[in-house]
Amino acid sequence: MKSYSVFEFRRPEKSGRRYFFSKVTLTPSKLHLGMVHYYLEVQTMAKTILIIEDEEAIQSVVKAFLEDEGYNVVLASDGLEGMEKFHEHRPDLILLDLMLPKMNGFSVCESIRKESQVPIIMLTALDDDASQMKGFDALADDYITKPFSMPLVVKHIEAVLRRAEQGAGVETNILRYKDLTLDTDSFTVLVKDESVSLTIREFEILKLLVENQGRVFTRESLLDSIWGYDYFGDEKIVNTHIKNIRKKLGVDYIETIRGAGYKIEKEN
Repeated sequence: MKSYSVFEFRRPEKSGRRYFFSKVTLTPSKLHLGMVHYYLEVQTMAKTILIIEDEEAIQSVVKAFLEDEGYNVVLASDGLEGMEKFHEHRPDLILLDLMLPKMNGFSVCESIRKESQVPIIMLTALDDDASQMKGFDALADDYITKPFSMPLVVKHIEAVLRRAEQGAGVETNILRYKDLTLDTDSFTVLVKDESVSLTIREFEILKLLVENQGRVFTRESLLDSIWGYDYFGDEKIVNTHIKNIRKKLGVDYIETIRGAGYKIEKEN
């Protein structure tokens, strides 16, 4: 009877590696649709890691080690390519060098953070305190300096992925604009990590402007959106709230458009 050789992707009970491939022989009767589904399912379970690194030697070593650990790996050799690969593959985690051609790692991290909370581990030769603080200010999840131990890098990856998976079920509604952070669940505002106390009306105005960057709101439209259509008071109450918001934030992000209304400039 004709048989077929396939490679089974398994997790060993006693091995330093998380997964290995084992060659097995199957007869046609055993090579059924359920087995095909099994292999497809295992393939889709593997996490994808994007490595943004311009040194080919480091790329090769890290890629080989991570693939040996069961991860899918995507490579990028500069910052712009890294952004392209991020949008194309939507990885589960990013290993990010900082001294990159075309677009440095700090800028890459900041750009990604505007649209995604994907875990980012900075992997770099910059080991000074200022660079590490700048990395965390850019909202990196971890920072590892070169030279590094690959087994230790894998442990960092596992820990960061584990935290990300644990936090995935927690619903958060965070809005960010430059130095501002708005939590729409708790109605709290941070400016450069410093808490600012706003009234509910002030918070709602700021939230509306941040959510609609570049759009001009008249006093009437703000009254309708925040106070409701049944408000019949003085329209100048909007001016007062805008003035209070500016004063409390200490930064003048709200622009007055003479004869039209208010807006927040669209962030680049």
